[in-house]
Amino acid sequence: MDFLALTYAGQPIWLWLAFLAFIGFLLWVDLGLLNTKDEVVSPKKSALMWAAFASLAIAFGAYVYFAYEPDPAYYTAEAGANLNQLAVIQYFTGYLLETALAFDNIFVIGMIFTFFAVPREYQHRVLFWGIIGAIVFRAIFISLGSAVVNEWTWVLYIFAAFLIYTGWKMVSGGDHEMKLEDNQILKFVKKRMRVYDKIENHNFFVKKPDPATGKIVTFATPLFLALIMVEAVDIIFAIDSVPAIFAVTRDPFIVYTSNIFAILGLRSMYFMLAAAVERFKYLKYGLSLVLVLIGVKIIWNFLLYKELKLVPYLEPHWSLIATIGLIGGAMLYSLWKTGKPQESKPAE
Repeated sequence: MDFLALTYAGQPIWLWLAFLAFIGFLLWVDLGLLNTKDEVVSPKKSALMWAAFASLAIAFGAYVYFAYEPDPAYYTAEAGANLNQLAVIQYFTGYLLETALAFDNIFVIGMIFTFFAVPREYQHRVLFWGIIGAIVFRAIFISLGSAVVNEWTWVLYIFAAFLIYTGWKMVSGGDHEMKLEDNQILKFVKKRMRVYDKIENHNFFVKKPDPATGKIVTFATPLFLALIMVEAVDIIFAIDSVPAIFAVTRDPFIVYTSNIFAILGLRSMYFMLAAAVERFKYLKYGLSLVLVLIGVKIIWNFLLYKELKLVPYLEPHWSLIATIGLIGGAMLYSLWKTGKPQESKPAE
């Protein structure tokens, strides 16, 4: 069998492996060359890392436009449409949307690090291995989502309803909330593993004498528990983000690559954004509108246009324009609003 002829989800196996190898190389450069020492990542270094990942994401968008070969089975478009143009628009829409959706991760990850008292010089190591888990789990979720969506297109209507509901929930006080002291995942891990209560170095496991027997045994450290919770957070947020990205594009390769670049970029910027996350308090309003509009777009293009022939086809570039406008506007408004001096209330 010719290996180069094998395909998965509409693309050759070698392309998937090449992308994963490229991401593996970036992670090796990150931890193996640039961040070999346990030290606090400065905001400047964090911003430079984000700029590098963002530049790579843009360069990959150029590849999608000029060299990628989209599978027509994953695209709903009028006859004669430029599929590469559709693919690159969907890629950048997905990238921006996933970046914005993952923004809340920063606040929750900060809570996790505070709860486990993770020293700042070890936080990058936890985030690095968290990315490894995110790459694996997103691949699983996206593979399952692609199989479902492309086998039963009507599932997109469920995604549409879910996105509209999620958008409403964001502005009605129903955001994700994680009480770590009562978290069932954490309780499960602690019940089945020996856990050492101190962080003495950057290791996830340490060898210590068992208090009962005196034998040297392996203990998980709070760093490992923090890593488990970071992975749990990514899975929780994937429940929102995977339906959202499939509402933008059904192409599994575009879905996965936009997801991974967004995760790499945002987590590399964690050390700069963590201190300023409160300044983007109005971002959720713009993002909620984006989710609602994407949900409505599914109903428009798949039900009203494709099935009922009642309306014209809504081109993908409108989703990109709406995403940029609403998210960018919400961020600018947040920076303007939170940058204004707060008026002090008169003493009663």
